[in-house]
Amino acid sequence: MTRLPYDGLPRFILMLAGLILTAAAQAPNQWPDLAPERYVMAHVDVETTGLDPAFHEMVSIGMIYTDLEGAEIGRLDLRIMPAHPERIDAGARAVNAFDPGLWRRSGAISEAEAVRRIRAFHEQMRGGRTVLFTAYNVWFDQAFVTALLRRHGAEWRDMYHYQVLDIPSMAWALGLRHLRGTNLAAAVGIPDETRVPTEHTGITGAAFNVAIYRALLARRPAR
Repeated sequence: MTRLPYDGLPRFILMLAGLILTAAAQAPNQWPDLAPERYVMAHVDVETTGLDPAFHEMVSIGMIYTDLEGAEIGRLDLRIMPAHPERIDAGARAVNAFDPGLWRRSGAISEAEAVRRIRAFHEQMRGGRTVLFTAYNVWFDQAFVTALLRRHGAEWRDMYHYQVLDIPSMAWALGLRHLRGTNLAAAVGIPDETRVPTEHTGITGAAFNVAIYRALLARRPAR
């Protein structure tokens, strides 16, 4: 065990006391169950050139920020030109119809510009509140957003709360044992997300996630 020198002990005690007082001052419960107005949800969906965030890249991202009751605050829809379009996986192309020529004609932006817009949008929408990253299969979207930000000098953790929210997990807790979006949409009575590749983008996915979230909220037991 590391021992503090005697002359360092008073300083350590003062530091510890300061941390305790700071925590106590912040404690008047800022968790979402007691202070929902302090939180915002970022409903995120990404389209990529494949499944590996260390190799593949993002080609589209949709972000819809809401309050905890699902009321929309704002949305961002970006089409991104990857640095390595040749890495597109056939399965990914079948889902999102990625094509470099089409992307250029559609006004796709660079990764650096996408990060700039994402960060600006995030700051505008959060308004000093804590943001909860929410997605369908959240690990996937989080991994790609983390990789994108990091390649351009930003960190995911500097923007979002360390805990993330997963849409299928919310449904699972309500007894809806569906993992596929199509089946879950049918179970909660909302239209499925488009399966037309040329129309399937990050923003259609984010809007679909918000719709499911609202439908799940409607199933909450009466208080």
